[in-house]
Amino acid sequence: MSVPLYVPVLPTRPHATAAYRELTPDAQRRVAPLWTLPPRPGMLPKPLAERIGKDADGVTAAQRHGSAWLDAPFADETEAVVLAETLTPDWWDHRNLRPVTGPGRPGPQQSLALAVARRREEPLGIRVRLPGEWNDDTASDVRELLDRLSPGHPAALFLDLCAVLPDRPEAAKEALRALDALVPLTSWRTVTVVAGGFPEPPADFREGVPYEAPRTDWESWHEIQHGDRPYLSRLHYGDYGIHPATYVAQPPPARGGGPPWGILRYTAARFYHLAKVPHGRQYDDANREAAQSLTRLTAFRGPEAGPGERWLRDRAQGRTSTGNHATWNRVGNVQHMTFVARSLGR
Repeated sequence: MSVPLYVPVLPTRPHATAAYRELTPDAQRRVAPLWTLPPRPGMLPKPLAERIGKDADGVTAAQRHGSAWLDAPFADETEAVVLAETLTPDWWDHRNLRPVTGPGRPGPQQSLALAVARRREEPLGIRVRLPGEWNDDTASDVRELLDRLSPGHPAALFLDLCAVLPDRPEAAKEALRALDALVPLTSWRTVTVVAGGFPEPPADFREGVPYEAPRTDWESWHEIQHGDRPYLSRLHYGDYGIHPATYVAQPPPARGGGPPWGILRYTAARFYHLAKVPHGRQYDDANREAAQSLTRLTAFRGPEAGPGERWLRDRAQGRTSTGNHATWNRVGNVQHMTFVARSLGR
């Protein structure tokens, strides 16, 4: 596959696959999602297999015209066995998905990813989590995984910084320490640095009071880029879309679950913007005001920027329905992925 500029980590949920499909062709060509299956602890094997299969089929349908990655980083030993029995190596044939594993994963998950990579003779994705300080022992674990591939088999590195918020001022320095240790291990096909930047809503989050947070993850990416390492020109950018990095690690809520309010999110050059929105058609005025608070931003790019902005414009003017959690997540990710892909392209 060609090498897109941008790797968003997306949950295997309908709102995320809908967001990817809604991207304009120019944006979609620059995006190769790292689809992430959620944990489902305690679920019996048969319903768990059905959920894994449904999630994976939804991603397959979204990726008909472009390649992407599929990972299950949060599966415990029991879930990993069901995963390997459900997404067997032949399941991956004729699908635009590549396997991902990482150090410390359950044996069945690692073995499945390795078997698929060997069968298809395509890169194996290796995802290394770095939620805090770098530990040199991790490089040895990654080397052991690489040793299980045949010599010269391609691999792709995903350095996952997890949440990078203002409380992690050393994130870029830790990332460089990790890259210094990991990049020399093999001739990586691609090297992607991933970080989550959208914050959780504040404790005093209220309707009618928009919240603003700095794009610390984006600032850390640029700090990494200003280092003096020879490999920096090879790095690719990744993030967690419009959700906090913890979102993909949460089991999906039961049908009808979730709070009685949602969040409209918007990405600007230096800040993330959040507006609390009540759930239900009876709150149309408050819902419309939340959309207006974003379209009034000087950083709002206007309806011609893409489908996410058009929806916000129409909602602010009362020309479309209030929507629900799935709608708000979808349009938020559409505007975010479009803006990031085009920013990287420039």
